[in-house]
Amino acid sequence: MKYSQLGTQLRYLLELLDGDVAESYNLCGLESYKPRYTPIIRALLHKRDITISEVVASTHISQPAVSQTVKGMIKQGLVQASSGEDARQRKIRLTRKGRALIPKLKQQWLATVEAEHSLSAELSVPLSEILNEAIQALKERPYLERIQKNLPAEAIQT
Repeated sequence: MKYSQLGTQLRYLLELLDGDVAESYNLCGLESYKPRYTPIIRALLHKRDITISEVVASTHISQPAVSQTVKGMIKQGLVQASSGEDARQRKIRLTRKGRALIPKLKQQWLATVEAEHSLSAELSVPLSEILNEAIQALKERPYLERIQKNLPAEAIQT
């Protein structure tokens, strides 16, 4: 019996992509910038103040992951947080230092799009197309359901 390596392959693919994106930022003088900051920075380009919940809704990244990323961005002085109208909500916004990175980041993002096109041209199907198909299929029928269906009844604890 061969075990699935899907999770390992996905982590390795992400490591290859994120590692090189991070190195590209580094080579362009954005040493402390991390690829995981990008969805938050992009959300802030469209709206001056944004709540963590709004970032979660627009990116589909988990709330703990967004909160942890924002914490790191605050430490680096890229964003600042303040209380929203609802005291339970914190709003974040770009700082002057964060806004100053935008021109270089936009160059990086355009170069990354071109790299993605280059990669996709070498594949039988564009990677983003396969990922979108997989995400849609998992929304329609979650992975948990698929796993549970293949387990013997006695292996499932209720």
